[in-house]
Amino acid sequence: MSNDEISLTAGDAEATVRPGNGGRVGSLRVGGVELLRQGDRYGCFPMIPWCGRVRDGRFRDGAAVHQLPLNSPPHAIHGPAREGAWRTARTTADEAVITYELGDPWPYPARVTQVIALAPEALTLTASIETYDSSFPAQIGWHPWFNRSLGDSEGVRIGFDAAWQEERGADHIPTGKRIDPLPGPWDDCFGMPGGVDVTLTWPGALELKVTSREEWVVVYDEQDAAVCVEPQTGPPNGLNTLPRLVTPLEPLEATTTWSWRHI
Repeated sequence: MSNDEISLTAGDAEATVRPGNGGRVGSLRVGGVELLRQGDRYGCFPMIPWCGRVRDGRFRDGAAVHQLPLNSPPHAIHGPAREGAWRTARTTADEAVITYELGDPWPYPARVTQVIALAPEALTLTASIETYDSSFPAQIGWHPWFNRSLGDSEGVRIGFDAAWQEERGADHIPTGKRIDPLPGPWDDCFGMPGGVDVTLTWPGALELKVTSREEWVVVYDEQDAAVCVEPQTGPPNGLNTLPRLVTPLEPLEATTTWSWRHI
């Protein structure tokens, strides 16, 4: 099937999926109000097969050291899936299934599948990485850009209770030390062992919860236009420090759900 734009609807919610632009959710409207920052680089894109920065673009897999393109010098950031063209496997009125073939510059062939499912009061994103060849380390995450304001509403408030914050070095890579969570603004990774649970509140408009069974989330709110809440399977530089293994017998899978209510 083609990689043309896909429109999903459920109740008063509408989502647009753009397979040809990195498999991203380009738009999410609730009651006619756009929740995601607009633009080719924004919306919500998958971070696959790594999340955040990989230090110096290098990661070790056993005895082998692999070099990735430095697309955020001096590091590699967010993985190639957000820049590639995905293919549409199937669609219904409220669900899309899209796929992406991992290859050069990633050193291991693999297939990524992403399911985008819209309900009247929730959007669920599920991704998996499967290999039929070599085992390798990988990560899955999502990078949504939520509009800081919705129409005339006040700026969004971000609420969460993390067990720890990853201390961030001057190079934006976690040092490996866990510290008590600090007040924002943030471009930081937090640990939530019970699962990611972050609430975005636009006073007088909408409350949206970002949840996931995964225990890592990056919160980024240093821009005026939008804020990011990024659930992921490991911390930045996690290919080196806390890799998850993809094997022919066991794919890597992750899910996040955004649920909302009018307030």
